[in-house]
Amino acid sequence: MRIWVDADACPAVIKDILYRAAGRAKIAMTLVANKFLRTPPSPYIRCIQVARGIDVADSHIVRELEPGDLVITADIPLAADVIAKGAHALNPRGEFYSTENIQERLALRNYLDELRGMGERTGGPAALDNTDRKRFADQLDRFLARQKR
Repeated sequence: MRIWVDADACPAVIKDILYRAAGRAKIAMTLVANKFLRTPPSPYIRCIQVARGIDVADSHIVRELEPGDLVITADIPLAADVIAKGAHALNPRGEFYSTENIQERLALRNYLDELRGMGERTGGPAALDNTDRKRFADQLDRFLARQKR
């Protein structure tokens, strides 16, 4: 099992939680981004820089992941592809995407995209707060503990 991080948009505080978890659990983690990222020195952490372009990092993650891997992303279409390949998707707010909720999330995302395309202002997500950080860390810890069994 490997952790993949859609790193271009992943908040720094979430990356810090992931760095510590990878070292503590001794689990391989790969950050994929279209820009250079500094990561702490660790045998468990690596970074892959892909070419710039829409969904290039997402495509790399989907191509390389294996069933059972964990992908950290807020990108709903990427999460849908991850789930379709039998892997797990967790967003930076600590919510797992699943076969039960991904279609609803995709439909809402597409609807909001249509509204924005017509000039409607839909606003963005609220800023990540301490509750989100704690929920993410707790979900990640529980997931990693289940993998050790």
